Amino acid sequence: MFIFIFLFSCAPANYSKQQNNTEVIANNPLEDNQNAPKEEVKKLNKQENKIIKEKKYKNLNSKLSGNINVVVSKQDDPKIVNQFLNIIELAVYKRKLKEMSFNIFEYHNSDDLINHISVNSAPGTIFFGPISNEDTLGLNKFCDQGALFFSFASNKSLASDCVFLINFFPHNEVQTLFDYLPDNSKIALVYPENSYGYKINEIVDGIAQNSNSVVVNRASYNENLDNVRSAIKELGKYELRKFELNRQKKLLALKKDEKSKKRLKKLEKFTTTNDYDFTHVLIADYGIRLLQVAPLLAYYDIDPNIVKFMGTGAWDDAIFFNEPSLQNAIFPGVEYNKRENLFSEYSTYYDEDLMRVATLPYDLVGLLTYLINNNYNLKDFYKLTDSKSLVFDGVDGNFYFQKNLIERELGILQIREGNALKIN
Repeated sequence: MFIFIFLFSCAPANYSKQQNNTEVIANNPLEDNQNAPKEEVKKLNKQENKIIKEKKYKNLNSKLSGNINVVVSKQDDPKIVNQFLNIIELAVYKRKLKEMSFNIFEYHNSDDLINHISVNSAPGTIFFGPISNEDTLGLNKFCDQGALFFSFASNKSLASDCVFLINFFPHNEVQTLFDYLPDNSKIALVYPENSYGYKINEIVDGIAQNSNSVVVNRASYNENLDNVRSAIKELGKYELRKFELNRQKKLLALKKDEKSKKRLKKLEKFTTTNDYDFTHVLIADYGIRLLQVAPLLAYYDIDPNIVKFMGTGAWDDAIFFNEPSLQNAIFPGVEYNKRENLFSEYSTYYDEDLMRVATLPYDLVGLLTYLINNNYNLKDFYKLTDSKSLVFDGVDGNFYFQKNLIERELGILQIREGNALKIN
């Protein structure tokens, strides 16, 4: 099935410079920076020579085509596919772009996809997708033909050569957290025994080893939460701290001086001591489980007023922002007002709420707009992505590419009475 969406008119350029001479390109930029410092240009030229030596593909001088191939599978989540196509349509309307078109091809299986790519992979052709890891595997065999792929796959190992990945990657988020933490912070990790929890557990150690913080404890629980109470007790050494508090109470009860009596009266208010081994707890979960796990941490005397609760970008959902145990908790992300207009407009036009993941293709349209309207060829594009010479301003924050993976400049958001506000 082919659907052709044609774009009309041209929107004005809009860009600004940061102090580090990195160019920040807005969602709808149409002009290159002509005033880069000579030192920066010289540096980029050296990088370009290295990059082009590594890229041995043919047709590097081919211009990127404005005829974008959007590839989606009948096996993909139909709601995600529908919203991805809607958001492309909305971007067409909002941006009033020039001389670009999107051909949407829905394939039944991997053979259909490969056949379609084989027929349409002329030099400079851009493929918008696929969505899944399975369909992204092996696409770099088309690099020599001059094709470019912007996939939404989540498996970072698939990013290579002419395959670029657009997604929310936990490594980017956890790195942002550790960069923010005070020196000598001590982290406890609690996570579900599923693919997401295992991924966070896998990447935390490497990030911690290159930071000024240390992971001192961790606990996992079954995805169905049947053992979550025992996991949390173990994490916070609940029984040990309870035993220690009772011991102190018994000793004070034997004393008759006023100071001991006052101390005992104060301790009677507590269930356990507050001598935690850690300063922060990273809760690597989301959805309904998060709304059950976070209160249990507080219930078993891991006091969020003493120990800072932290999460990942998966917490970026207003459903969590009124949970009492998560007040003042932090997570990496971009404030909602950055994407508020897009969410509101989508709801108005399509009469449904925009899924968080559907902002990804919107930012990709912004990137492709810049490339096509500035007449980039393949060599220019590889120079751009390998040197990080440009940072694009998207609804999910400033972004660039590193080793073919999208990287975002995220802030630290703090949950406060129904909102998530940037604090750094």
